[in-house]
Formats: sequence, C-alpha cells, structure tokens
Amino acid sequence: MPMKSKKIKKRIYIILLIASISMLVALAATGIALYLNRFTHFYRWLLLAIVTVMVMLIVILGLGIAATVLTLWHVKSFFGLQRLIDFSINLLFPLTLALGRLFHIPKDIIKSSYIEVNNNLVKSKNYKVNPEEVLLLAPHCLQRWDCPHKITANVSNCRRCGRCDIDKLIGVAEAKGVRLAIATGGTLARKIVMEFRPKAIVAIACERDLSEGILDTNPIPVLGILNIRPEGPCINTRVDIKKVEEALDFFLDYDLTMATVKKGS
Repeated sequence: MPMKSKKIKKRIYIILLIASISMLVALAATGIALYLNRFTHFYRWLLLAIVTVMVMLIVILGLGIAATVLTLWHVKSFFGLQRLIDFSINLLFPLTLALGRLFHIPKDIIKSSYIEVNNNLVKSKNYKVNPEEVLLLAPHCLQRWDCPHKITANVSNCRRCGRCDIDKLIGVAEAKGVRLAIATGGTLARKIVMEFRPKAIVAIACERDLSEGILDTNPIPVLGILNIRPEGPCINTRVDIKKVEEALDFFLDYDLTMATVKKGS
C-alpha cells in the first residue's frame, strides 16, 4: 500500500500572503518618510511617483487577498472577484517563497499550501464540463521504472498489468470519459495543455510541477493532487485514486458523462 500524503494547511500560504503585503506596506512607508526629508525637487517627485504606484498596487493586492480569504471562509465565489484573486496570489507567489526562506519554511510546504488554497478556490465555483473537455494529466514517474512499455508518447502502450497506478488511471479515464495524458515534466505538460485546450484539468505531480503548472495554465481551473513517493521523488510514485475520482467528479456534468460513455460503448 502507498504511504499517506501529509495534509498541508492552506493557512500557511495565506499567512505568507499577508506577510508579503505587510512588507510592501513597510516599503511604502519608508518611501513616504524619505519623501518628507530634504531631497532635491526632482528626486522628491520621482519618489512620490514610485510611492503612489506602490500604494495603488498594495490596495489592489490587499483587496485580492481579502477576497481570497472571504472565498475560502464562505466556500463560495463572489462575482467579479476571480481575476483580482488570481492576480494577487499569483503575483505574490515569488515573494511568499522568498519570505519562506527567510523564516526557514521549506519550499515544498509553501507550494503544498498554495496548491491547497488553489484547490479550495476552484471548488468554491460550480463547474459543469463536458468529459471530453477535461484533461487528466499524470507524471511518467507513476509508471514502474523498469517497465519496457513506455507510455509517454502513447498511453495505450500500457499493458494493464497492475504493477503501477497507470492501469487504474486508464480505467478511471475510460469510466469517466475524460482524456488521460502522461508528461515527463513541466515543459511537456504545458505542450499537452496547449494541444488539448481543456476547459478543466485534474493534475497529478510533485509540489514543484503542480504549483508551476497551476500558475502557467491560469485561468484554466486546475485541481492538483500530490503524488505519493514511498521510494523517493521521481521513481515508482503512487497516487490516491479516490482523490482523482473525486476531483474528476467535481468538474463533470454527469448527463454529459453518461452520454459520452454510451457513445463510446
């Protein structure tokens, strides 16, 4: 049996977002203090322009973070705020990682928390997607490293022997009527998304690939599922199939799903 993945709390990323805003406020306050000092006329105006832009950015980001917290708190989306939320949490993502290093918080924990925040924001909305427009994207490390039947180019190369979770993923994809693709990394994953042009994605990967993928594919809704690594990263990894099914069920319109399955049978 695969090891259980550790639950990461979304509050970690929210706290880092608030800390990021606080740091920007401190910088703006420092700029105001410098403006009030005896600078020459030119530099006073230049500093005023910089501080004004910073204050405007802080207001926008602050509203975005407030909207994020409200959405997570009420578990429902508020009309017209999604772009503001996406802009705020995505723009501040590098800054949260930098603050994490400052406070000795491992990057994987921050990224896991970011993925948890993203998943909760996605689930706050009501999606009804045709199964053919949903992409199930999985990493090649789910396949046994010694398997001779490589599936990156073509998933149908899998012999369905059951030694790894690829067999189960194929079964789930067939049952739900969604498309399954295997990627060797972020570059290929982005290429697959560009080719398929899905309306929703269920992605399985490690913290780094998932967080980068969510940022890259925005505004396509992505539910991220962390892989399980009983033998370490990038080799013979596993996935919780139940979580995959639940993520797919969230996106799917079952009237369309049943029609697709009947059409294929």
